[in-house]
Order: sequence, then C-alpha cells, then structure tokens
Amino acid sequence: MGERVISCGVVLLDPDGRVLLAHATETSHWDIPKGHGEPDEPRIVTALRELVEETGIMLDEARLVDLGRFVYRRDKDLHLFAARAQGDELDLSKCVCVSMFPRYSDGQMIPEMDAWRWVAPAEVDRFASRSLARLFGTTLSLADVHARLTQ
Repeated sequence: MGERVISCGVVLLDPDGRVLLAHATETSHWDIPKGHGEPDEPRIVTALRELVEETGIMLDEARLVDLGRFVYRRDKDLHLFAARAQGDELDLSKCVCVSMFPRYSDGQMIPEMDAWRWVAPAEVDRFASRSLARLFGTTLSLADVHARLTQ
C-alpha cells in the first residue's frame, strides 16, 4: 500500500454560509478549490496556492481555520481549511483560473476550472461530486463550519 494522496483545499463560505464551488472544465463536476502539494510544501500553503490558481482569490494565511484531514476517496484524503469571503472576494465575476491542463480531445491547454458559484449547503448535492457531497453530508457539516467562522 502506497501512502495516501493528500489534496489540500479551502472551504470558502460567503456571509450567508454558502460554499464556493468551481466547475471542473469539460466535466459535470463542481468542486472546492483544492489540489496536491509540492514536495515539503506546508498544507496551508498548498491550499492557498490552489485557491489562487483555481479562482484568483488571494487570502491571508491568518484568515484560515484548520478543519483537519478527512477521508475522501479510497485513494485520497483531503486536508481542508475554511475562511469567510468578504468584500470583492464575493464577486465571482472576477474569478480566473490560471491552472491549465491538456484537453483530452486535442491536447490543447485549457483552464482546470471554467465557472464559479456560491452554493447553499442544501444544494451541494446538485452540483458536487459524490465524494464531496458525501463529505459535506456526513463528516464535515457546512453549517458547523459557518458557525465556527462566525464566532
């Protein structure tokens, strides 16, 4: 058994407790901004870098609450941090994804994420992958995260 992959991400909530989801280009999936770390990169740094690469939103490390590590899929864990979006961070028309990957059909480089939306906890199942919806539906309640960020 190899070591489990750890993907680091940010659960970004708006003042109403809706979560930021990004649409994975050319799929049906919406996801939180997350990704794998560089070797020896602290997890909080990975999470913030992925947030910038996939949304253009830059947050100060001090604003993040460490939610911990969660079992995500058979082969992958998530280490998640939470923050509250404020001011112009709430304007998703400003989002931009600089993280590129080769499109399956022709190899052309395209952005990893191509749309963003604020999603109410009750609506997450309509947009998110099964793994993410299950996480938010069981182990990690968005209402609890909202309450922690409100304290």
